[in-house]
Amino acid sequence: MKKRLFAMALAGTMVMGSLAGCGSSAADEASSESASSTGEAAAASSSAASGSEDIRISMILKTTSNEYSLLMIAGAEQAGKDLGVSVDVKGATSETAFDEQQNMIETDLNTGDYDAIIIAPSQGATAATLVSGTDIPIFAIDTDFEADEKIAYIGIGQAAASASGAAAGVELAKERGWEDIQCTYIAGIQGETTSEARKTGFQEGLEGAGGTFLAEEVQYANNVADNAVTCMEAIMQNHPEGIAVIGCVNDDCAIGAARAAAGNEAYKDTVFVGFDGNISAAESILEGGETLTIAQSGYDQGYKAVETALQYINGESVESFVECGVQIIGEAEAQEYMEGIKVLLGQE
Repeated sequence: MKKRLFAMALAGTMVMGSLAGCGSSAADEASSESASSTGEAAAASSSAASGSEDIRISMILKTTSNEYSLLMIAGAEQAGKDLGVSVDVKGATSETAFDEQQNMIETDLNTGDYDAIIIAPSQGATAATLVSGTDIPIFAIDTDFEADEKIAYIGIGQAAASASGAAAGVELAKERGWEDIQCTYIAGIQGETTSEARKTGFQEGLEGAGGTFLAEEVQYANNVADNAVTCMEAIMQNHPEGIAVIGCVNDDCAIGAARAAAGNEAYKDTVFVGFDGNISAAESILEGGETLTIAQSGYDQGYKAVETALQYINGESVESFVECGVQIIGEAEAQEYMEGIKVLLGQE
């Protein structure tokens, strides 16, 4: 019950949905008007679960090795319990273990064991090719991809969400005394849909707020903190005078970049903006490392993906884009936010 109540409250705080619905992915062109909250899903669970005892749903994530994936898993598993369906969650050992995920998709498509498959694709084009021609309902979570077989995308508009974080970063940089608001960016995996959308959105948001995005200095860290440290060392060498904003593809990279810059007086007022809203991000913010995180609710995405798949299986109409919203977390919000995430993960 404690977990349910927090999920309902968290869904209510995801106030950036209208902004996050206009990013650069295919789903950003779709309407988000009928996206329901996790709390609403729970209230309707008894009717949605009717006759669903034998339904099996596969969820294939990019990886199961990070906190954000664990939140999606927790939400999906809770939905399975509430709605009375079997949910089988799996993922590769890392976000760049492309062959592992491909094998998982191929296996689940061919076994005939599943009534629906939910995919967070590491490579959108590969996922689209693999599902081509299947009769199994396909759903995208976290990262969208184009395929005729895909019924819906459950997630956020990545570019617009990133833009909102960039705008918040500019305002905070001004408050910290920066006059020349320059920004460089530590990106994820070059060519990967989510990474590129977040980079593009950050540039648009930063420039829209009056900052200067140093596009020629973007570096790719493959979503890994250690690589972000190396990127940050190069940034400090190129900008010994400091720089106002460092945008990062995820929280791990933002934490790594902030750690690399710790003790450098020129970077003491730099704003480090991450993405995802992990516990580690909240802890880093409270400790003076990462400055802001663009928090999306992985728990809600996992829950709503299972709910949406079941609705479709039961013959109900579903929206092509189920919006889950984001919020910007800074020092003032970090403690309460972190406590709530721990509840969802069963750590409190």
